[in-house]
Amino acid sequence: MTLFAASAPPIRTEARPVRWILTSVALGFLGLFILLPLILVFGKAFSRGMTVYWAALSDPDTTSAILLTLVVALTALALNLVFGVIAAWAIAKFEFPGKSILITLIDLPFSISPVVAGLVFVLLFGAKGLVGPWLAEHDLKIIFALPGIVLATIFVTFPFVARELIPLMQEQGTSEEEAARSLGASGWLTFRRVTLPNIRFGLLYGALLCNARAMGEFGAVSVVSGHIRGETNTMPLHIEILYNEYQFVAAFAVASLLAFLALLTLVAKAVLERRIARSRGTQT
Repeated sequence: MTLFAASAPPIRTEARPVRWILTSVALGFLGLFILLPLILVFGKAFSRGMTVYWAALSDPDTTSAILLTLVVALTALALNLVFGVIAAWAIAKFEFPGKSILITLIDLPFSISPVVAGLVFVLLFGAKGLVGPWLAEHDLKIIFALPGIVLATIFVTFPFVARELIPLMQEQGTSEEEAARSLGASGWLTFRRVTLPNIRFGLLYGALLCNARAMGEFGAVSVVSGHIRGETNTMPLHIEILYNEYQFVAAFAVASLLAFLALLTLVAKAVLERRIARSRGTQT
């Protein structure tokens, strides 16, 4: 075994100049398209000092946009967690007619433009939509209101949790759940004591991705929100309005907050990936 390991060819077969070129290209690409824009955003945001920065963030319209973004993201995340777990459980643990169709529908938001998704909700719930007149008769408002924004956000984010859990549950199989059921555990107890601990890291990973997409969603939300300032503008929409009004410092201030939340998500993602690697190492 030692002789075989010693005679094995090295993994890195490329010449050193090739490795340097590939590494430099990758780092240059990341620096140009990720690091440099972040530096410019934070630089513009703080270009006129902390006083102007905090004044921009404490503006009532900005505060409303921040709160709306958090409410929409948390609502979409909670509902997507429920849907993702149920869908992944059904696909991974059972065989039923239409299973492949369900998987295709879960992947649908990845192939449809968010703007098209927003237009679909307008055609359904708008004033002249399919159920719009009925909603108007009962004084129910979905489009240009919070429910429409939540629906659009859920549509563009619901694949993330399910797509993280499906391969994980398929790999784990059903033996542990069947053993728990044979010992008399109820369905809820089996899920809480057996299934949930096994999928906790995948669930958290999917939740992070879902939350990051929900906070930064622009296209679908732009169509259904109506751009009502102080009421239906999320942070991305509010940034666009401020920039179009030539309030550049305020626009970059809000953008810096959104970028900061994205960076926190990346840090949490890195920590979670490290914990996943450690847990797999201990299991092996």
